[in-house]
Amino acid sequence: MKGTVQHYEWGGYDFLPGLLGINNAEKKPYAEYWMGSHPKAPSHIIINGESRTMDTIVHLPFLFKAQDVREMLSIQVHPSKKAAELEFARENHERIPVDAPHRNYRDDNHKPELACALSEFRLLHGFKNEKLLQAVLDAVPEFAALSVLFRKDGYEALYKKVMGMPQEEVNEILYPLIDRIVPLYQQGALNKNEEDYWAARAALSFSRNGNADRGIFSIYFFNIVVLQPGEAIFQDAGIPHAYLEGQCMEIMANSDNVLRGGLTFKHVDVKELMKHVLCKPLVPSVLKGTPAGEFEKIFETPAPDFQLSEIRLPEKKFLDQKSVSDEILFLYSGKIEIQSEYGSRKLKRGEAAFVTGIDSYRLSAVENSVLYRAAVPHRLHE
Repeated sequence: MKGTVQHYEWGGYDFLPGLLGINNAEKKPYAEYWMGSHPKAPSHIIINGESRTMDTIVHLPFLFKAQDVREMLSIQVHPSKKAAELEFARENHERIPVDAPHRNYRDDNHKPELACALSEFRLLHGFKNEKLLQAVLDAVPEFAALSVLFRKDGYEALYKKVMGMPQEEVNEILYPLIDRIVPLYQQGALNKNEEDYWAARAALSFSRNGNADRGIFSIYFFNIVVLQPGEAIFQDAGIPHAYLEGQCMEIMANSDNVLRGGLTFKHVDVKELMKHVLCKPLVPSVLKGTPAGEFEKIFETPAPDFQLSEIRLPEKKFLDQKSVSDEILFLYSGKIEIQSEYGSRKLKRGEAAFVTGIDSYRLSAVENSVLYRAAVPHRLHE
């Protein structure tokens, strides 16, 4: 199967072209490589030399991606399944076109996401614990009033305040901070584990027309998480998050429902965001993967729509598999051969294969190989 490249501005120039064997002489941004039946960009299935779009063959409940995050993504939250159904129906009733820029709900589905790091991968994920957030607010002189507010009234009052305040007030608070930290950033005096580093980068990227982006507040409020290669993190409904930098494999439920809170030039709807965001402390749960046999580990989540596993297969070793759902296999490194009763196919780095839900197959490593397996959780088939 062949996926589809998305050239979003925040993407990198080298990683995905190198992975996919594409010459990027034009230096176009390569942000995501989509694999699945998403109607916006369905993959192509090659059957006996004939190419067909995946959405004409099968409906997958998940979208599988390789991502390269060069510039930070927006602060965002996704609705629950029930909320998505209600709000999608409401916007339909209000006759807001599905493709309108100000539309918040483009379908009736939730959008849980799992990101598995291919490199050192940084993101914002949920609110800091109370002690840590209070310490950050106390340490930033421009946040003195916010520090008092948080100590008195807590998370929701703090976030409502910064997300709902007039732009003039945002500027009054943030521009003294920006003027202080941007020179430090430009001198290389800040590091990537500090909020000031990402706030300075955000200010340079997203503040425009004399207005500071209010998403900068969230950088100080949320946990900065660093994943090492092979580690993963799950973003469930309501958890505010933003990818900052790095490469990952991502799998998500098929949905386009994103409520944004800043660090973007796209539509931001504070009222809708506040309906769904979880304004409470969260200790990030970094997933190491649960072993499933000698060569495979599964990143277990509560999402009913998808399951991701990583397979590390040494040269000349093989792994027998029984697919219980339609699956996508993506080879990140090495060379493998897939054998089934229907024949065999070799995959090289950056190539993918689609496996139907009734197949038994064998993966044989021609050389040391790492591949990712996207499927529907086994428990739905028990």
